[in-house]
Amino acid sequence: MEKVTARYSQLVMPNDLNNLGTLFGGKMVSWMDISAGKAARRFLRGSDAAGAVTKAIDKMVFSEPVYGGEWVNFVATIGSAGTTSFTVDIKATAEDETGQPRPVCKACFTFVAVKKGDDGKWHKVPHGKQ
Repeated sequence: MEKVTARYSQLVMPNDLNNLGTLFGGKMVSWMDISAGKAARRFLRGSDAAGAVTKAIDKMVFSEPVYGGEWVNFVATIGSAGTTSFTVDIKATAEDETGQPRPVCKACFTFVAVKKGDDGKWHKVPHGKQ
């Protein structure tokens, strides 16, 4: 299987913080999903699928807090692939003003390839990727 990787970065702004002054966990989940979705889109290029939807967050580990003003950098890589589904492994690092990256979160998401049918509804479809 071809190695597919996507990168994504996000600056942590004041409205991204929780009541403790660190990045709200739900915001991190959203950003992880966006970065995984970017890798998913690249993986499905040339397939019959119109796109992919998140089916599951199989595992997510928050290892360090992230603070306002820091950059969060994501690397999402396609893991394994089934007939209609595939996994995306995501690693996030935070970068403060020194530029030194530190691991802050990692996760594995499962996506399903989809296409709109003649009935107007979205259906899972084989992506044809191995």
